[in-house]
Amino acid sequence: MADKKSDVVTSAGSAVSRPDRLQNPGFEPEHKRVHDESPERARGAERGISLLFALSGILSASAFALNFIFPIVPGDLMSTRYNNMFVGLAIAAGLLCLGVGAVHWAKALMHGHELVEERHPTRGDDDTRARAVEIFQEANKESGWTRRRMLRNSLIGALVAIPIPAVALFRDLAPAGTPEEKLSHTIWEKGVRLTRDPNGVPIKASDVTIGSAFHVIPENLLEIEEGFLDEKAKAAVLLMRLPLDALNETEDRKSWSYDGIVAYSKICTHVGCPVALYEQQTHNLLCPCHQSQFDVSNHCAVIFGPAARPLPQLPITVDAEGYLVAQSDFLEPVGPSYWERER
Repeated sequence: MADKKSDVVTSAGSAVSRPDRLQNPGFEPEHKRVHDESPERARGAERGISLLFALSGILSASAFALNFIFPIVPGDLMSTRYNNMFVGLAIAAGLLCLGVGAVHWAKALMHGHELVEERHPTRGDDDTRARAVEIFQEANKESGWTRRRMLRNSLIGALVAIPIPAVALFRDLAPAGTPEEKLSHTIWEKGVRLTRDPNGVPIKASDVTIGSAFHVIPENLLEIEEGFLDEKAKAAVLLMRLPLDALNETEDRKSWSYDGIVAYSKICTHVGCPVALYEQQTHNLLCPCHQSQFDVSNHCAVIFGPAARPLPQLPITVDAEGYLVAQSDFLEPVGPSYWERER
């Protein structure tokens, strides 16, 4: 059918004709690649891609082995550098081989013709759905997924091997021993002074006014060189002073506070976030991570949120010079309560 024409008046006053619609030029003829016309070249590409996938799996497995060949030695900075360098290079090279192989597969062995996919309602009719099945079958035929077994199996092997290094890396994050053993003891002990975090200035009872809150670390923490952050994470404390009539203390814990001053672990018993928000009027502590709330006036009992148990209390008193000191270590494990699931 011939295209309809319409007249357009130009600025010079002359009329020119133009078609109302432009013809769809369609797609250019598909450009055949070397691998399309040469079965031998296609087989060579398949072998090369399979080799890349196999190499990816080998490199991923080697990253797992390198984590043990070059272990991280506490206090040895060079061991950390070597571990990060070799393990990281092996993981990166494995991912690179996997990515290059996948791209080469698409470019060399899958058909490169252009297509247009019309949008349609979410639920098509039966003919449309049947055609969708045919498209998947055609895609399978064009990609060679079921036919090229060596490619398929090497790709699956590479994908299975990729997570292997993560097993070793995440395992190294777990502390030695059971969580309960690690969290049951901190460096707090009898006579250790309470000091300000982070400068380590000792705190006198007279410094703590009603409504105030101090972020506290033990005085002996500053003497630690190896494992400083780990010990600080367990020993961090919040110190507050409440009016005496606001404290509802049980008989066995009345001696744990001093003149309305109480000290509680700063580590939330949900997943270990730092509890750092103190509401002076309600005497509540709030964990900003998951909104657990603890009532300081009632031994930091949980009043809201996912925390499973109250914050552990540090028994305190004063020494001869009026400085606040610990009576002992915490009498229960600090931090998250996930270790209780083992019981």
